[in-house]
Amino acid sequence: MIELNKSPYNLTELQIQSIKTLIDNMSIEAKIGQLFFVIGQDDEVTDLDAFIRKYQPGGMMYRPDKADKIKRQIAKIQHVSDIPLFMAANLESGGNGIVSEGTWVGNPLQIAATDDTELAFQLGRVAGEQANQVGVNMAFAPIIDLDLNFRNPITNTRTYGSDVNRVQQMAKAQINGFCSEQVYPVIKHFPGDGVDERDQHLVSSVNSLSADEWMASYGKLYSHFIEKGVGCIMVGHIYQPAWERQLAPELSTEELRPASVSKVLINGLLRDKLGFQGLAITDATAMLGYTTIMPRKQLLVETINAGIDMILFNKNIDEDYQAIRDALSQGTLTQTRLDEAVTRIVATKMAQGLFGDKSLQFNDDAVIMPHPDVPRKIAQKSITLVKDRDCLLPITPQKYPRIRLVVLGDSDDGGFKEGGQVGPLFVEALEKAGFQVTCLQPNQLDFHEIFEEGVADLKAKFDLALYVANIETASNQTTTRLQWIPLMAANAPWFEKEISTVFVSTANPYHLFDVPYMSTFINAYTGNPETVQATVRKMIGQEDFTGINPVDPFCGYGDLSLQHGKKSEEEGF
Repeated sequence: MIELNKSPYNLTELQIQSIKTLIDNMSIEAKIGQLFFVIGQDDEVTDLDAFIRKYQPGGMMYRPDKADKIKRQIAKIQHVSDIPLFMAANLESGGNGIVSEGTWVGNPLQIAATDDTELAFQLGRVAGEQANQVGVNMAFAPIIDLDLNFRNPITNTRTYGSDVNRVQQMAKAQINGFCSEQVYPVIKHFPGDGVDERDQHLVSSVNSLSADEWMASYGKLYSHFIEKGVGCIMVGHIYQPAWERQLAPELSTEELRPASVSKVLINGLLRDKLGFQGLAITDATAMLGYTTIMPRKQLLVETINAGIDMILFNKNIDEDYQAIRDALSQGTLTQTRLDEAVTRIVATKMAQGLFGDKSLQFNDDAVIMPHPDVPRKIAQKSITLVKDRDCLLPITPQKYPRIRLVVLGDSDDGGFKEGGQVGPLFVEALEKAGFQVTCLQPNQLDFHEIFEEGVADLKAKFDLALYVANIETASNQTTTRLQWIPLMAANAPWFEKEISTVFVSTANPYHLFDVPYMSTFINAYTGNPETVQATVRKMIGQEDFTGINPVDPFCGYGDLSLQHGKKSEEEGF
């Protein structure tokens, strides 16, 4: 029984009675629709009125687009729907998660590197304000995963790091920021990503911690936020074998399931042991980590029966809805379980205040106020000097007038990346500081240089090599490691021991694993313009480096901080 007068709902008796009356009068089709959290529909290709009337979805998630377009579509959808929809976006790093004019405040790992929870609050506030302006009422954030495996290609800079206490404090502050702008937070991804090195977009991942280890880390985080009244949790396509075996020792290995389809992990661990009675929603069910478990028609029903209330995204929407209809008619899904899920959905909407007047107008322009001061402050406090073994910093035009810039990554390949290219931003900032900058062009290689030139030839061209890696965390990829040009690794710093070389990462903080010999290594965490500008200011000595390491940039290999120094003999290494 769901106690709607208690946390996380805290509804009045009048509200509870109105929910009961509403559900009693809903058709089966309307109830089935509430289970589905569909992808945002584009009114340029879809008749929104007809779509909403036919499918009656419980929620919709939009990807970034122009603010006026997003606002117009959401207003139309909410006007047509009998029951207000959750309107969600991935607001992990700023308002750019919903509108193209929104502020890219900074990736969570960058905020963690400031060690300042006020800036995490500002991340939530700015993102929430800009989302609220277009009618978004729910944030698929914050991420409370722990980045425990440097090889994981999807957690990384999306997390607040590896320290449980810091993650808790930062996420709490981000939640407060969202709530200050009437945007409902959804913490993710239960039971916790970041332990193994796989991306659940491509395969179910595994949280392999023991039950005690899990409870002291991820369990501590979820317990804290449940106690504080968090109302919605996103469930990942992630195994947690230790807890499944502890709660259901009779299960065979073949019977273990990812949390998104595991009754043991949802009804057993999340609801019974941790006490969560709020709304549980899957991560996207188009991910291979979900679709490859069992046939989809069976999978959707197993998901609801596991204790999850909403299904994020469809494949064929008509097939997915029919799977639920068939399960009800065949008795594999009961009316009682359906009503329980719908009760949680509607009660969460009631608690959020969505049952109000439909005041968001069709033709109102969305006013997105820029907030450049927030990412500037974050950049100033976050950029981290991991090592400067040979004391190359600060660099100046007098000491190193000519810079060879080599940019790695800087592409839009991979799913749903945050930013654009940082190469032009570095060129502009360095030239403004007085350097002459030449860029290595991977598609216009000088074959004489690659095969025949030595150090003296290169010294005649540049005084310092600056490597910038902008290899962003993104979905649907298996690695975020450095990749060199196959031909002779032509863009690799083979000359590092004889020509001063500095390495900056604007994304993945773990690149030292591939370039341990690098003398000077800087982590910037985010590739927005404010961070690039601050990085250059710090490199040239105009600002101090004040960022901390929210993860271990040496990847557990202490020798990465010491390897191959020019001064190694005299220092005894």
